[in-house]
Amino acid sequence: MCSRPIRITTAEQTIRISVGCHDAGKSSSSLDLVSNCGDADADTSSTHWETGKHPCNTTMSSDSSESRNAGMFSSFLRIPLLLLLLYGFVCSLDVLSSAFQLAGGKVAGDIFQDSVILTNPVAGLMVGILVTVLVQSSSTSTSIIVSLVSSGLLEVKSAVPIIMGSNIGTSVTNTIVALMQAGERNEFKRAFAGATIHDCFNWLSVLVLLPLEVFSGLLSFLARVTVSSFQMHSGEEAPELLKTLTEPFTTLIIQLDKSVITGIALGDESMRNHSLIKVWCKSSVLVSSVNVTHTAVRNCSELHCGKHGDLTWITQNITTHINTEKCRHVFVDSGLSDLAVGLILLAGSLMLLCSCLLFIVKVLNSLLKGQVAKVIEGVINTDFPYPLGWLSGYLAMLMGAGMTFIIQSSSVFTSALTPLIGIGVISLNRAYPLTLGSNIGTTTTAILAALASPKEKLPAACQIALCHFYFNIFGILLWYPFPPTRLPIRMASALGERTAKYRWFAVLYLLLCFLLLPCLVFGLSLAGWQAMVGVGAPFAALTLFVLLVNLMQARSPAHLPKTLRSWDFLPQWMHSLKPLDKLISRSTALCCSPLRIRDPELLVEPADPQKPSGQGYENPTLSVPEEIPAEPRVFRLRGLERCNSTPL
Repeated sequence: MCSRPIRITTAEQTIRISVGCHDAGKSSSSLDLVSNCGDADADTSSTHWETGKHPCNTTMSSDSSESRNAGMFSSFLRIPLLLLLLYGFVCSLDVLSSAFQLAGGKVAGDIFQDSVILTNPVAGLMVGILVTVLVQSSSTSTSIIVSLVSSGLLEVKSAVPIIMGSNIGTSVTNTIVALMQAGERNEFKRAFAGATIHDCFNWLSVLVLLPLEVFSGLLSFLARVTVSSFQMHSGEEAPELLKTLTEPFTTLIIQLDKSVITGIALGDESMRNHSLIKVWCKSSVLVSSVNVTHTAVRNCSELHCGKHGDLTWITQNITTHINTEKCRHVFVDSGLSDLAVGLILLAGSLMLLCSCLLFIVKVLNSLLKGQVAKVIEGVINTDFPYPLGWLSGYLAMLMGAGMTFIIQSSSVFTSALTPLIGIGVISLNRAYPLTLGSNIGTTTTAILAALASPKEKLPAACQIALCHFYFNIFGILLWYPFPPTRLPIRMASALGERTAKYRWFAVLYLLLCFLLLPCLVFGLSLAGWQAMVGVGAPFAALTLFVLLVNLMQARSPAHLPKTLRSWDFLPQWMHSLKPLDKLISRSTALCCSPLRIRDPELLVEPADPQKPSGQGYENPTLSVPEEIPAEPRVFRLRGLERCNSTPL
């Protein structure tokens, strides 16, 4: 016969006693108590009725040890895969820059041609943004500016706004990289906030420093004084470690002749018919002597001169450049136009970029989990103990500057930070000083590159590089030392939240800030100061009014009229993105659920009211889990599980 199981529950533990099934001929019964092994508070002196052995046996320990060793070996194998993916990611960024230069490089040269327009500081700012977005390389736009200044077509003071625009335009790369993480909402929110923190810093710095430079010439004055104070001589350019690693691969795909863009910007019309695709990589110089005959009578006092009747002949040396070796890349003999090759490379580089970034995030998520993630997160995001906590951000700046100096590219460094911010390993508060340090690092490499310029271009190149350096230094002094002034963090957090609700907002932001707005302002600047002031002044006043009302609505709504205490009196499309979201969702025929169309906010996680604002986003795998009450210990009797006993 079978006895029924009995479960005894006390305040500390639960005991389940089951009397085993036995035949009629057997009078013995088997009792077995099995407790959970993981409870550190368990009484290890309990009586074990079946075997007398501890339930946490050595077999389980050996199995867990083997699984742990296998996990460590698997993690070790993922590291070379991660390095390979990072190499492909960096190479895709290089090819992406080449694609943009092929597609819009000559247009960028044309934009630089009208030096009269560039004397307008607002137009110069927009030109710097547009050109850097078109060529996807701040170093290329900076080299064009140096050539314009050294040739006398542009003054250093007029070049400073273009440098500011170049600083804004170079941040478009990591914003594009953030779009590749749009598949997962929370990762996209963090990544987009981390990418746009660079944009917010640059735009805020320009809003303050551009008027200051226009009215006082502070940056150009400091750069001129610095250059005159030091006896600068031409030297060798700093070695570029990153290009040394990537060029063996990227040069097999495409090679460009960047002097064509500079020639078009300087007004050389013969460069307009040249292709940016480099065909010949090696050439030799051949000097030949030719006798030139003149019919006019000349005094032949030179060494290589003679007369023959009424004719005078002179020996002249003619220098000829002979191409000897073709370049070796995919498009050397393709016969395609620059635009066609640029579009092909653009599509291919974006596919490679998206694939590498997707796999990088997957590998990082598999590597950085559990205790490993907590250790890395603690090392990167933890501040020094009081009272030295303020030094942590400046140390992060030094790290960002050093890494950017080594790889010689701020775009690559900030783009590599973006997926780490997306998965939550680096918080937004820590990413901010790293980005600011990257800005400083790229200016130091620009200074070293300027020192390697020819003698006639050395003063102009050094002044331009120093203006860039002082712009970032003053920007850091404005928006970092005191926590209340760190507006870029709060602005980027708001953009991340908005993008989490409406993913199409990221594309709208990209088009508006880096293409539509610069084109509109540039067009107004071409129409003259009157048109620009007539349109810009009301827009600026309206923007200031909206910001002031929003601030008072949040802080002291009682001081506002009842109508202005909320924006509900306006049509919905004027104070909410929901109507536009419905329109975009329906017009693009996206796979949206009815819930998403009715109210996209319902799919967004509510903000934690206890979480301080501006603190960034944490990876759920890194956060400390809530305390889960331990399950009661269960003692059960083996041998009765297969019995068909009648329950109570």
